[in-house]
Amino acid sequence: MGNRGNTGDNRTKSSISIIIVLGLCCFFYLLGAWQRSGFGKGDRIAVQITKQTDCSVISGLKFESHHGEAGTSDDLTAEVKEIKPCDDIYTDYTPCQDQARAMTFPRDNMIYRERHCPPEEEKLHCLIPAPKGYVTPFPWPKSRDYVPYANAPYKSLTVEKAIQNWIQYEGNVFRFPGGGTQFPHGADAYINQLASVIPMDTGMVRTALDTGCGVASWGAYLFSKNVIAMSFAPRDSHEAQVQFALERGVPAVIGVLGTIKLPYPTRSFDMAHCSRCLIPWGANGGIYMMEVDRVLRPGGYWILSGPPINWENNYQGWQRPKEELQEEQRKIEETAELLCWEKKSQKGEIAIWRKRQNCQGRNSDATFCDAKYADDIWYQKMEACVTPYPETSSRDEIAGGEWKPFPERVNAVPYRIQSGSVPGVSVEAYQEDNKLWSKHVKAYKRVNKLIDTGRYRNIMDMNAGLGSFAAAIHSPKLWVMNVMPTIAEKETLGVVFERGMIGIYHDWCEAFSTYPRTYDLIHAYGLFSLYKNKCNPEDILIEMDRILRPEGAVIIRDEVDVLMKVKRIIGGMRWKMKMLDHEDGPLESEKVLFAVKQYWVAGDNSTSTQ
Repeated sequence: MGNRGNTGDNRTKSSISIIIVLGLCCFFYLLGAWQRSGFGKGDRIAVQITKQTDCSVISGLKFESHHGEAGTSDDLTAEVKEIKPCDDIYTDYTPCQDQARAMTFPRDNMIYRERHCPPEEEKLHCLIPAPKGYVTPFPWPKSRDYVPYANAPYKSLTVEKAIQNWIQYEGNVFRFPGGGTQFPHGADAYINQLASVIPMDTGMVRTALDTGCGVASWGAYLFSKNVIAMSFAPRDSHEAQVQFALERGVPAVIGVLGTIKLPYPTRSFDMAHCSRCLIPWGANGGIYMMEVDRVLRPGGYWILSGPPINWENNYQGWQRPKEELQEEQRKIEETAELLCWEKKSQKGEIAIWRKRQNCQGRNSDATFCDAKYADDIWYQKMEACVTPYPETSSRDEIAGGEWKPFPERVNAVPYRIQSGSVPGVSVEAYQEDNKLWSKHVKAYKRVNKLIDTGRYRNIMDMNAGLGSFAAAIHSPKLWVMNVMPTIAEKETLGVVFERGMIGIYHDWCEAFSTYPRTYDLIHAYGLFSLYKNKCNPEDILIEMDRILRPEGAVIIRDEVDVLMKVKRIIGGMRWKMKMLDHEDGPLESEKVLFAVKQYWVAGDNSTSTQ
């Protein structure tokens, strides 16, 4: 009898304790809300006491009972649907650059190499397998020079580009000596030659665009100059060149300069480069140079290496009529003049132009594009017009503002924000965003302790905003692809580039322009809320799985009702996951889901984290 009485007393005391703790949590939550409204004075005290008060008693409660529709949604009571693996033939499937589909489109102006995504009825609703023998890539910087053969088992380039020193096959790895068509003596020597004209060692040149990049050795070796290159090349007969680039830990996307605008904002890059990239720069009224000019900032550099430069001495070796090459270079020089570019150097087969910092007062017959639509680029056709410079008050003023050297540029206030070019984003809001993401990233690192170790080299932020996540996580061990959803409320990708980081526009209702297994860590803030009722969240998650490496990590931050639906879909995928409270406590409706993709390969119906 005595034992029963003691149990009852304990339960009563426990119940009272729970009520007291809940009462304290609620009291300090209301106190915090009151002081934030402007009437309270004890904000710091309230925050500290809330942090010290143990509110974990509510962590066992179901989120659905506190957050609106989550408890009554049919989605959450339905049985978890298993998403099955695709057939083994799809190990390197790129939905919007599928080779078979590409061949059904016209070859004029490289249309067939542009993005052509499958209609809904042709989408693969399955998980792409890794090839047998797949292993985690080597850590940077070893990955610059070596790629495991099993990860991209294609030897054609070792034969086709043997004399140009692109790539060599050695046992169970590919080795990349750093050579290229225009730099057979190595990318380092080539880059140093460019640096004799372009100030790469001062931090003023940080972002670069490599058109027709091959295996991206130019971009790989630019990291030694603290320059980050966005490289692109089509998926063509040079099988897997972009895949090799990403396996090496170098930023790259599948892309082509054809008829559609490049997926980057105006005034993005400090430098653009073409090394025998086979783009007909003098053709179509100079439209390709005009598109490079659009994304090149005032004061930026354009490098053309290879035909037709120095045609007088090379036309026989190139097996092209000298009259044709002479006319091609004449058109390039003419277009450069129209674009307000100044030729700084021509030595051997390398020519370098610089876009003037200000072109006020020029007497030009150029047709100008409508500046209002300069960044309306998604699936928009290129036009034979010149993108106007930002307005200036004098000829001495740098159009678009003076950029800071890197790494100071990362946290300096960008010109687009200083000038009020981004509606709704003040200098104060920008600085607060930086502080917020610094706090978020610190919390991420407490959960995933591999973030700072070099384990994650290729990182993607699927909804980048002002780029503050990338700024907070910045390290020489990694780089971040900052993706700006085309339906985002604010146009801020230009801000990301001004901070010395790279990014790209994309619509997440479609597949991304990359090969499978090319990112080590994927971050998504508010993405599923943004695309709510726009497209199927299952499609987005399947695409995330496609581009994520086996044993790669995912961090999804969103509202709890949205995350609960996402969590249910992930339950049918080959991921391990855990959902945690916001770092400010369980009363915040925003939660964070951490996940790891399990290791499995083609022909393997089981998974492993070994």
